[in-house]
Amino acid sequence: MSTDVAGLAAPRISKGKNIFLWLLQLIGAAVFFMSGFMKLSGNEQMVQMFDLIGIGQWFRYITGVIECASAILLLIPALSGLGALMLIPTMIGAIFTHLFIVGGSPALPIGLLTAMTIVAWGRKERTLRLINREMY
Repeated sequence: MSTDVAGLAAPRISKGKNIFLWLLQLIGAAVFFMSGFMKLSGNEQMVQMFDLIGIGQWFRYITGVIECASAILLLIPALSGLGALMLIPTMIGAIFTHLFIVGGSPALPIGLLTAMTIVAWGRKERTLRLINREMY
């Protein structure tokens, strides 16, 4: 087995599966970094959307930080599963927000939820080893 940057033995997966997961991770990182940056930079559309949500602008900042941090984690082999796991509840919240508050199609958050669930599942062995290593 090869070793990744965290010193964990990387699980053996097929080359095709690894390439597919990396494609999802790269696309996800780009989308979430762009979305998080828009939230953090005060993009007028994001400010208006979070006004409509009604929780407060602090929630826009928290969501932006989660998205940008997760985007970075998706690019780090040992932490990519953790980054995907952080985005799953974020996308569930986005789906419910589209369905019940702001309207519009929830297709993009559903697609991103699906992609991040696939990444989290595909990288689960590494994530579990990381968690177990930190606990002991």
